[in-house]
Amino acid sequence: MRGDEPMGTEGAERGWELGELFTARVAGLPLDVVRGLRATASRAWADEVLDAADRSTATGERVADLLHDLVGSNEDEAARRALLRLRREVFNNRRPRDPDADLALVADLDQAAAEALADWLAARELLAGREAAGPGLLEAELREGRAALRRLAADARLRSGVLLASPPLDAELDAFLAAAPGKGGKRARKTERSLLAYLYRTACKTSPFSTFTGVALGTLHDAGDAASAEEPLALAGPWTSHPRLNVLVLGRVAEAVVADPGRRADLPVAPAPGWGREDDRVRYVRRWVTAGDDDTAVTFDTVRDRVFFLRRSGVLERMLALFGERPGLRYGELVRWLAADRGEPAADVERYLAALVEVGMVQVPSLSTGAHDTDPLRAFQESLRALGRPWATRAAAALDGPAGCLARYPVASPAERRALLAELRERLAGVQRELGVEQPRVPRTVLYEDVTAPAVSASRAAFSAALAEPLRSVERVLPAFDLTLPQRLTFKGFFLARFGAGGRCDDLLRLIHDFHEDFFDQYLSFTSRKPRFDAEGRHTPEENWLGLPQLKALDAARQVFQDGVRARWAGHQDGGGGELVLDDALLAAVAAELEPLPRGLELYSHHVQLAAAGPGEPLVVLNRSYGGLSFPFSRFTHCHDGLSARLRDRARRLQPPGAVFAEVTGGPVTSNLNLHGELTDHEIVCPGETSSVPADRQLHLADLSLVHDRAADRLVLRSARLGREVVPVYLGYLVPLALPEVPRTLLLLSPTSMSPLDVWGGIPAGPERDGVTHRPRVRHGRLVLGRRGWTAPATALPPRATGGGDADWYLGWRRWRRHHGLPERVYATVTDGGARGATGAKPQYVDLESPLSLLAFEGLVRRPEARVVFREALPDQEGPLLGSEQGAHVTEFAVETVRVPHVEGTAP
Repeated sequence: MRGDEPMGTEGAERGWELGELFTARVAGLPLDVVRGLRATASRAWADEVLDAADRSTATGERVADLLHDLVGSNEDEAARRALLRLRREVFNNRRPRDPDADLALVADLDQAAAEALADWLAARELLAGREAAGPGLLEAELREGRAALRRLAADARLRSGVLLASPPLDAELDAFLAAAPGKGGKRARKTERSLLAYLYRTACKTSPFSTFTGVALGTLHDAGDAASAEEPLALAGPWTSHPRLNVLVLGRVAEAVVADPGRRADLPVAPAPGWGREDDRVRYVRRWVTAGDDDTAVTFDTVRDRVFFLRRSGVLERMLALFGERPGLRYGELVRWLAADRGEPAADVERYLAALVEVGMVQVPSLSTGAHDTDPLRAFQESLRALGRPWATRAAAALDGPAGCLARYPVASPAERRALLAELRERLAGVQRELGVEQPRVPRTVLYEDVTAPAVSASRAAFSAALAEPLRSVERVLPAFDLTLPQRLTFKGFFLARFGAGGRCDDLLRLIHDFHEDFFDQYLSFTSRKPRFDAEGRHTPEENWLGLPQLKALDAARQVFQDGVRARWAGHQDGGGGELVLDDALLAAVAAELEPLPRGLELYSHHVQLAAAGPGEPLVVLNRSYGGLSFPFSRFTHCHDGLSARLRDRARRLQPPGAVFAEVTGGPVTSNLNLHGELTDHEIVCPGETSSVPADRQLHLADLSLVHDRAADRLVLRSARLGREVVPVYLGYLVPLALPEVPRTLLLLSPTSMSPLDVWGGIPAGPERDGVTHRPRVRHGRLVLGRRGWTAPATALPPRATGGGDADWYLGWRRWRRHHGLPERVYATVTDGGARGATGAKPQYVDLESPLSLLAFEGLVRRPEARVVFREALPDQEGPLLGSEQGAHVTEFAVETVRVPHVEGTAP
């Protein structure tokens, strides 16, 4: 084992394993398709010119020294001026205007100097000839590149993805492709840049969206022999489309139903789930919904909740009693009963109930989309038909039209898909009009599409050999980067301050309300304004209002890591080599500082890529890490028959002894990202929520207690009905911080985490070189924790000289790339403080060999105060890549790991 390899951690990591399932996120087009956009001949020309220019400059400096001596010894003023002008031109590698006259002047003074000048002039003349060849060469390759881009624009995967990602671009593409290349002015150039960006996204990136990226479900198998362990992964078979209606569309239809008094009368109503009496008040959880922007490509309604109180009154008490006697009571029945009971006009009762609906005490839950409605449109139709009213049956039947559009969508061509989307929008607007809406609201994005690639199988031995040791080693320090850990520790500290060591709380709703009201909201306000690093670049300590020693240990671990990186970076700058190596001693030191923190069940999802590093095992590039259960798979469970049951079985095996997993959903779904199958046996139903799982699997907040386990020094959630510990888990793709207050707080008791490993946080950059700073690749053993990077202000980028042509501009970029040591392909992130579109502040693929790519990149740098961070494309075309019938694809693997803490007397 090399000195920089991570050492084994067997004693501290008992019970660690690599999950048997993984996903491969496969770029929609093979990487080779972008080769045709490169100007290989122009690149060779530019490199040849730069090499010749370097030689000419070096020779010219020596000739300039000879001319300097002639200037000093010459008393003829005219000759002196001519020699000075010639010396400047030679020194700056510029061709003299009259080389024959200059050569004759020098020959009259010094024959040796004249011979040296003659050699330089000959070389400079050859260089001028090569420079002159550039414009025609580049112009031809620009035409070829644009022609290749237009051919690729017809690819079905690219066009289908653009159709959903950018409808305005899709609408312009046909006219753009019909026009002559290079014509059309500013608008055509903008279209070309956008098309190129989406092509690179489809061939070079692995973010699942429509046909841009396919997601293959992978399974590890036990290889029969050593040879099979080395077989590369490959895809065989068609890719499959899985479109679903945007759940916001259904929310708009439900709003139309509730807004109409006649239809509202037919809807079942219920009191806010989880309500309770408290002295002279009724306590419940009120929810506020803020509608998302229907005109943006990706949007969702935001939800927040708070404990709310209403004064108990006779009418409220009688109404609540009626709900207990008649579950499924309809809104109109409630109005009539209250009017008769109170002897009040129905209009007054309507206003009273409308106020209760407004504050959330009375709810209409039947038309909400739940997390497990993996086919939300069909579930909504079933809810309408269950109402048993003619208008609801008609509305459900009207939604058969949109359902038919979705059914035809997977096998449709891009042109057919465009027509289907238009039909879908019109049919959905028609449903709203039939429900009385004069101006229907249909979100810009009416459907989302997930695409699955064929399943793959990999050798368990090969996967473990490549990934197990690197991931197991880095997981020791991930808690130091967990954004949610300080909040979890703070919640525990608040509990101990309120209930003491070994304490117990049976009123979780009151605890959560008090935690936020008395402490947490102000804590979040302070921490959101607090800089991560002080003026000296050191970590600012976490807000520790309760004096928690574990928070101090977390601060210490972060500082140990930063100090270790800082020391190794200083050594690297003093000549420590091409990569910055974080050795095992540093990670062990950080892990030692984290020892006071309790370690329970640890579930991680790692997104990694493999990169060739010469003979032997490949590098493992860590893109991101999350903590949680089944995260790589939950969003895609609707794409795979039987996957939900398989994951649920695995969850049962992973449950700690004496505990059950229970999902926290966050309530009604307002984003397709939170739809998934039932992956746990139990669900925690928070106040204000309803659940579709059977009643015996529902765990209501009133059934749960929170207890401090003295021996393990951790908070334990327990169910009185089950008599077991309950481990909350979150299976959605929205960040937990976006959830309402109650479920978000419950997740402070879960293994959910967010751990972006920031290697360079607070570490000063190296010295500038012409305005550009450089960061080396950061590696721990075979695990790459940070790609090579370069940061440059817009003013340090190669300018386009006034009056200069494309060849001079391209040559300037080639010179700049060589000067700063950038690889041929990078990802560039542009930040300028201005409003950006869908591609703003996201890494954009830039091929420095392609003038088309450079033109598109320059379109992103719109302000002189912009800054650009370039990071190496790792892996690049050397792979390893995943093969298909089309070619070799860039691939990212999402794998799960689990560490089950060892309990005496039980198996790990």
